[in-house]
Amino acid sequence: MNRIVSFFFMLIVILIVACQPEDVEIAQYDGTLYNFVFPENFGDPELPKDNNLTKEGVKLGKMLFFEKALSKDGTQSCASCHVQNDGFSDKNQFSKGVDGLLGKRQAMPIFNLAWHKTGFFWDGRAATLREQSLKPIQDPLEMHETLENVVLKLSGNKTYTDQFIRAFGTPEVNSTKVSLALEQFMMTIVSFDSKYDQYLAGKVTLSESEERGRSLFFTEYNQFFPDLSGADCAHCHSGPNFENGEFMNNGLDNDSDFTDYGREKVSNLASDRAAFLMPSLRNVAHTAPYMHDGRFKTLEEVVEHYNSGVKMSSTVSPLIMPTIAKGLGLSAQDKTDLVNFLKTLSDQKFLTNPEYAQ
Repeated sequence: MNRIVSFFFMLIVILIVACQPEDVEIAQYDGTLYNFVFPENFGDPELPKDNNLTKEGVKLGKMLFFEKALSKDGTQSCASCHVQNDGFSDKNQFSKGVDGLLGKRQAMPIFNLAWHKTGFFWDGRAATLREQSLKPIQDPLEMHETLENVVLKLSGNKTYTDQFIRAFGTPEVNSTKVSLALEQFMMTIVSFDSKYDQYLAGKVTLSESEERGRSLFFTEYNQFFPDLSGADCAHCHSGPNFENGEFMNNGLDNDSDFTDYGREKVSNLASDRAAFLMPSLRNVAHTAPYMHDGRFKTLEEVVEHYNSGVKMSSTVSPLIMPTIAKGLGLSAQDKTDLVNFLKTLSDQKFLTNPEYAQ
């Protein structure tokens, strides 16, 4: 009899324990700063003083970057056109939006944006990264969604309202917070561990061809002494990020062939006609196709453009104008060496870093 009583007693205890509500985590604000790591030669980035990078803010931004609910029909996210393995760019010449329409310019790669100071997009029409982050959501050629609908969808998702609490202190979702979180995440996407970086640090050596390409890359064009002349790439692609932050016409077309006025649409300056932002050459072997309109499929085509295809126009950059008459005069081996050097700018850690993956 005692055994029967004990059995039922234990059964009741087990049932009581089993019926207890599971521990429910109550979301709380966490302002722990994100550990933003970057090399000394990059210098300190100009991070926004009103949007500190926090662990939870960056996490929310990453969630939003991969969130397809930001698009009208729930089929596309930022990551749909900015693929990590492709340097956060798009292999397609023009990205296809939710309505099946094609964009008008090639998707720009995303990395090292914390050091960028001259505006975002090919024409610099967004002064800040937070401003940039909301435009593709609303663009009819891209995600084609309203910010009001985005807020409604995210507000009905407890996972998100909890994360908004952790990042910003309240569950309220609004477009400003969405932009700030996206800004935080995109600023943390960095690339600084290519073979060339390791070469500069004395950890690896370049092959003979890569070294010849490096020399050509940094040697100035000299029309009077061809034997001393180089490819003169560094005037536009310089510094640790291999870009100069300027908007330039790199001689793709004559005036009569201009179809995209580029920076002029933003600045209203005729001198900016057909000028576009000089992109970084880091990871350039992974960000094809090239140019603002993706007209070149390979690095070899790009090198040949600068070697023999630069066209005169009213706004062509004075930095490359002297090469138009005779070209750079690169041999076949020179062009191969240049491409091999450009490939040393690939950063495999960046391309596969799980911190940036979904």
